[in-house]
Amino acid sequence: MTHLPDASEHPMRLLAVRDTPLSLDEVYAAVGDDAAGGTALFVGTVRDHDGGRPVASLEYSAHPAAEAELRRVAEKVAADFPVRAMAAVHRTGHLAVGDVAVVAAVSCPHRAEAFAACARLVEDLKHEVPIWKRQIFVDGAEEWVGAC
Repeated sequence: MTHLPDASEHPMRLLAVRDTPLSLDEVYAAVGDDAAGGTALFVGTVRDHDGGRPVASLEYSAHPAAEAELRRVAEKVAADFPVRAMAAVHRTGHLAVGDVAVVAAVSCPHRAEAFAACARLVEDLKHEVPIWKRQIFVDGAEEWVGAC
């Protein structure tokens, strides 16, 4: 897990890939900033279906460089938006339906910027950070899915 300095030095406050349950409160607290008028928080959870098939559980695996890639992605987003503070944490290991898989939050001076930056952070994380999921379906079949 990477803890970073406050926004006066760097907007990235918390970036991590963990094999333990995630805390929405921790991520939200990490992006608190008195100069931010908007904070967007995204929570990704394990759903009970995919492509019309019932899902029993998921297993996330991450490349050893996943945290470094998460930092790279976050820095790109922060360069394109007036980010005051940013945090993103992704879970690895076995997750049941309803478990939290990813939490991301961004604080900006205004709400529209916070929404846009958070959406971009989540999309880029999904497509660029080397984290993979194995879906286990109710019928026992399994399927590997690319990033996130």
